[in-house]
Amino acid sequence: MADVRIEKLYKAYGSVEVIHGVDVDIPDGRFVVLVGPSGCGKSTLLRMIAGLEGVTAGTISIGGRVVNNLPPAERNIAMVFQNYALYPHKTVAANMGFALKMQRMPRAEIDQRVDTAAEILGLKPYLKRYPRELSGGQRQRVAMGRAIVREPQVFLFDEPLSNLDAKLRVQMRTEIRELHQRLSTTTVYVTHDQIEAMTMADQIVVMRDGHISQQGAPLELYDRPANVFVASFIGSPSMNLIEGVVSRRDGRLCIDAQEVLLDAPDVPGLDEGRKVTFGIRPEHLVLDNAGFEAKVAVVEPTGSETHLVLRAAGREIIAVFQERHGFKPGDILRLRPRLEMAHLFDTESGLRLE
Repeated sequence: MADVRIEKLYKAYGSVEVIHGVDVDIPDGRFVVLVGPSGCGKSTLLRMIAGLEGVTAGTISIGGRVVNNLPPAERNIAMVFQNYALYPHKTVAANMGFALKMQRMPRAEIDQRVDTAAEILGLKPYLKRYPRELSGGQRQRVAMGRAIVREPQVFLFDEPLSNLDAKLRVQMRTEIRELHQRLSTTTVYVTHDQIEAMTMADQIVVMRDGHISQQGAPLELYDRPANVFVASFIGSPSMNLIEGVVSRRDGRLCIDAQEVLLDAPDVPGLDEGRKVTFGIRPEHLVLDNAGFEAKVAVVEPTGSETHLVLRAAGREIIAVFQERHGFKPGDILRLRPRLEMAHLFDTESGLRLE
């Protein structure tokens, strides 16, 4: 096992720069998820760690050793891809042990490592099967087993669950997390799915346009997003963001958001006339006759919760209730944000106001 340190990392293709001075410190044994929308640079960053992409500037260190100029085979990492990349003509056991065979490892040790990995992943009944005889989830386990047998310092996962159906994704999330808890190997995992990031990570790195928007523990990012982008990206349904202007009504500061008047959170130095963005998560809206008016547009019952899409002064608002109220489209509700759970951002910079 080893820590991974990325310092002032840049990547450019000709004159086009795609990674802009990224710094990430991944302690030994940590499960870190790189998350962000398509094109944010997360897969490029992972491939640079793996040695599949060159470094334009900056350093990547694994276990205290700078690996910028080392080929992938000498970095002591193992990568699990989105498309499994299994040899169709080889059995499960042969696929898992192939890299070790290429290293001319003794047959007995290869068999022992394959057997151990198969036991961990529940693949022992399938060792003599071929990939075509396996389900998608079983194939992904084989790809993971191929990584495990190498006993690397670092596991790298590049969107490994994106080809699986919803139920299997949930199951495999659990299995990958349990695998990490069992092996305690430093893991870097790339996904565009923020639910995967929230449920699996010890540390999340949110990327946007080749920059890091914020990094930290999942609940830290959820409870205290550093900017509007993180606030909107982390959480499902995403945070409601309402732009307005700070004003004073009846001696108290409010957010005037065009026909929607909101109490201002307790933020020091909040001046009248400042353009701000008021953020409130859907689950932190409550029914209150003193709240703002909103019309129900869509009712989405999920079983455990009811999601409402509402219209308020021409804008869309999402609310989530655990209770079953029997809402229907066209109902007029009054909603009040729980002020202690509200967030405030500067509209021009997008940064959180403390």
